[in-house]
Amino acid sequence: MAFYHSDVADEFQAVNQLILDSLKSEVGLVENIGGYIINSGGKRLRPVLVLLSALASGYSKGTDHIKVAAVIEFIHTATLLHDDVVDVSALRRGRQTANAVWGNAPSVLVGDFLYSRAFQMLVEMADMSIMSLIADATNIISEGEVQQMYNAGNPDLDEQIYTEVIYRKTAKLFEAATQCGAVLGGADESIMKAYGKHLGMAFQITDDVLDLEGDVKATGKNIGDDLAEGKMTLPLIFARDHSGANESRLIRNAIETRSADKFDEIHRVVSESGGLAYSLDRAREHSELSKKALRALPESVYKQVLLQLADFAIARDA
Repeated sequence: MAFYHSDVADEFQAVNQLILDSLKSEVGLVENIGGYIINSGGKRLRPVLVLLSALASGYSKGTDHIKVAAVIEFIHTATLLHDDVVDVSALRRGRQTANAVWGNAPSVLVGDFLYSRAFQMLVEMADMSIMSLIADATNIISEGEVQQMYNAGNPDLDEQIYTEVIYRKTAKLFEAATQCGAVLGGADESIMKAYGKHLGMAFQITDDVLDLEGDVKATGKNIGDDLAEGKMTLPLIFARDHSGANESRLIRNAIETRSADKFDEIHRVVSESGGLAYSLDRAREHSELSKKALRALPESVYKQVLLQLADFAIARDA
């Protein structure tokens, strides 16, 4: 169990049970694929953020934080199923992706099932403020996915557009998770909204560094996938703009052809240009902003875990 689970261990177990109960379907393939990806490991960070942010915000009665945490995990899992199809990914969390096992069509359709099940659960809660937050988040996430797909293979992507994409694609769900916790606790939403946004940004930038620097055994996915998918990430953007013409051309060609064949050369260029260091600096800035957002929050064990998570987001190896 990760350190951020320990202070919400009972609630986390209740979330896992609710997820399993809510996966039940008369269609066996739905349960098989849904169960495969839900049970394939992963940090379960987003649902834990709901629990921690709700409890840190003063939530003390009821089980709505359990329900919202399960909803957030279903939405996240649905995006993973869809992402792996769009990106033609074969490995996630150290295992074959669902689309590699069952094919693209079943993976997309089960992703749709998880989305719709999440909103069924929200309707049962009948909390319009929570439903509105999550509906807006899923819409923005979809925009981010489309924006990323549109820019795949574009070697001219700049840092501003990159930042917009990762906010929509990744940080928005972090933000929604923590903001929902604040709503449940009746606390100032702006505190948790800012915390979740910057935590998500730090998390994604670190992920993009790990795609070049990580260990496949630790990350559970193939190193160099971003190159193979034509994704211009922050380390590559910096290296493109701070290297010689030949080195810049090497990166551009890899993105345009969506090839990781020259990964070792590109890794050297990115490292020597300072692209990895620059990206980690940007991730640290977001980590510090996430911690700064919590200053006005009353002290609690849950606040301390949230602060530790801000450090974990940039110090992890997976």
